[in-house]
Amino acid sequence: MSKLLTPFSSDALLERSAELVHLRQRITQRKSLLLFGDQGVGKTRLLQQLATGDKDILYVAKGHAPREFLLALIDALERGRGPKAVRVKNPQGLSVLSLKGIAQRGLETGNRTLVIDHVQSPTMALSHLIKELNYYGRTPIIFAARSQHMEEIGSLRSLCSDKSERLELKNWPEVVALEFARHRAVDAKLVAANLDSALHEMVEMSHGNPGAIVQMIEMAKLPQYRLEEQIKVHILYLDFRMRGAPGGTISKVAN
Repeated sequence: MSKLLTPFSSDALLERSAELVHLRQRITQRKSLLLFGDQGVGKTRLLQQLATGDKDILYVAKGHAPREFLLALIDALERGRGPKAVRVKNPQGLSVLSLKGIAQRGLETGNRTLVIDHVQSPTMALSHLIKELNYYGRTPIIFAARSQHMEEIGSLRSLCSDKSERLELKNWPEVVALEFARHRAVDAKLVAANLDSALHEMVEMSHGNPGAIVQMIEMAKLPQYRLEEQIKVHILYLDFRMRGAPGGTISKVAN
């Protein structure tokens, strides 16, 4: 048990320092980028971390329609810096055309960067809108998808047609994933006689996917996956897959 109590911050493992440096370099260069990786690998966390503390980086969660997307973008612009912040009364009552005009004017103030999360098979209308806001590179766009496959991101592929314009967020190597799992287990107050071996198996079966590790640790607290003081890892894993699990090859049900 002593190995589980060494000084450690699980957040430190989630910082993805090298990837953050790469993203910030793209922003400095005013270049767009596609960030891709398996479900649960940490794309959303990384993008939110990128936007934290920088009012010129506008984070927008996934939007399936132009109106929904524009309202989220204007909300991000309203949280912007000082006199550059956009102030809109009753945006819900405005037309899509009016919302687009407000968004375009807001993006023209300062060196804005648009960060779009969870792009997946966008409609033609939404893709066209995003490309208009990019306006030949005036506003760099960092966007995330589960795959680098061009069909998944539709006509937005023109923003990242070159391999240098894509960045893969990979699962953690085993040593990092295991350290994270051990401390996540402490945070979750997970106790079992076979805890360390169970965590090793979770890391191996998840291929180091942080989202999958977190889900399996939470499942391991449930009585149906316990036998006296033991975690029934293989039964847990089978149910986990049936749910549609994030992370690498174990996510075939979900993907």
